[in-house]
Amino acid sequence: MADIVLIWGAGAIGATLGAYWARAGRKVLLVDRDREHVAACREPGLRIEGPVDEFALQVAAVTPDELSGRYSCMVLAVKAQHTIAALSELRPFLSEEGCVLSAQNGLNELDIARQLGEGRCMGAFVNFGADRLEPGRVLFGNRGAVVIGELDGQLRPRTKAMLSLFRIFEPKAMLSDNIWGFLWGKLAYGAMLFATALNMDSMADNFDDRERFPVWNCLAREVMAVAAAAKMKPMGFDGFDPSCFAPGASEAGARKSVADLASFNRGSAKTHSGIWRDLAVHARQTEVDAQIEVIAEIGSQVGVETPAIRKLVALVHDVECGRRPQSLETFLELSALCS
Repeated sequence: MADIVLIWGAGAIGATLGAYWARAGRKVLLVDRDREHVAACREPGLRIEGPVDEFALQVAAVTPDELSGRYSCMVLAVKAQHTIAALSELRPFLSEEGCVLSAQNGLNELDIARQLGEGRCMGAFVNFGADRLEPGRVLFGNRGAVVIGELDGQLRPRTKAMLSLFRIFEPKAMLSDNIWGFLWGKLAYGAMLFATALNMDSMADNFDDRERFPVWNCLAREVMAVAAAAKMKPMGFDGFDPSCFAPGASEAGARKSVADLASFNRGSAKTHSGIWRDLAVHARQTEVDAQIEVIAEIGSQVGVETPAIRKLVALVHDVECGRRPQSLETFLELSALCS
């Protein structure tokens, strides 16, 4: 791990990781399409701000057309829907023995393994809260679970080296032989977050509203039903217990898990999800197809119906295209199906 760590995608996740690693003296190179952001990271420097930490430093950064050389350690941190395109771009710069770690949301490791080979991909689960506010500025809103693991569950020297790297950022980062379980656990939580983005309320306010519980319960139970049929063992994190939504699990346990999510998000300076910002602030496409629609697709393959997931995807598309507003009324369209 003495080589340069190349981070492809310097958004909220990539920039935060890169800033911590660079501050600790590791050689970091950020790669991002946003020329203004790249320039700001170089000079005057990348600024991390918020309740967790405050610092600024100059970080080496380039656009893809400026990149040269070969790298053995790459961290992929682009939006899920840009994974395939990013892999095509980064492949010429990946050394023969190189590995790509996905620090993304969703099941992007499937695409990376298909494109590069399973042995050249490593999984990561990251749940810290961060937002890129403007070029060169990132809000670090709260700490969260960080888990590293190989796709086949094995422990290799590179796995330990990657854990050491991530512990520079999050001292409590851990290894797991079930990284897929953490990724599936977050899919259930992620489905809920997409639903919170249908309205203008904060994540905590959404989860605190008892009238909205049927939505969270329905979405998470569909995801867990698909996971069970796919023979996955979802893992919990940061107060979220996916087993509470497993087939046959009690409603009382599910309600407690949602209440714990409300408490976790209430303590964060990041009040709304990145999905909400995509819609409300940036007016751009979300990761709904790459993150959420894929659950319905896998459900079809394993014989599990996912009507709430499909409705959620359709409503997010409506908001993306301007057919519906981000509003309680739009959220209630989903609520009517789940009640």
